[in-house]
Amino acid sequence: MKRMALMLVSLLWFGQGLAGNANVRVWSTDQPLERAYPVISKHLQQERFFVVFEPDIQANLERFAERWGDDYNRNKLEGIRAMVFCNGWYANQMSNADPDMLALCPLHITLVEKSGHTRVLFLRPGTIAAGSNAQTLAEELETQVAKAIDAAMNELRGCPATC
Repeated sequence: MKRMALMLVSLLWFGQGLAGNANVRVWSTDQPLERAYPVISKHLQQERFFVVFEPDIQANLERFAERWGDDYNRNKLEGIRAMVFCNGWYANQMSNADPDMLALCPLHITLVEKSGHTRVLFLRPGTIAAGSNAQTLAEELETQVAKAIDAAMNELRGCPATC
């Protein structure tokens, strides 16, 4: 009985990990956040995604370090920043296809640095819009953002347009 319970818990935990990852696209670079950030921003703008807000999440969290004590930054992250960006054409098309999917506007990515490496996290619009009249548009939007971030990752690796 104990063994069966352990197996069930393991399956549920593993399944949740897969489900969570299906909604988040992740890129990694061996570059620190301060090096990666401007390159990613440049490539988003080249694809007509304009950064409208740039919160430094880590700086905001640091203000609570004393209050939170041992619970503060247990993963020892060195930086957390976000880019909030938008493309007016996509926003208009999204409002035409399914106004509820305007929840995707503006889009954002989160950059997390640990041990000098940066991960870029992006909620996948195509999976969020599944079953919506805006699903095809959201998938196209996701592809365009991924194209920009892929190009940035290639530049950070010192590669030409594709590696």
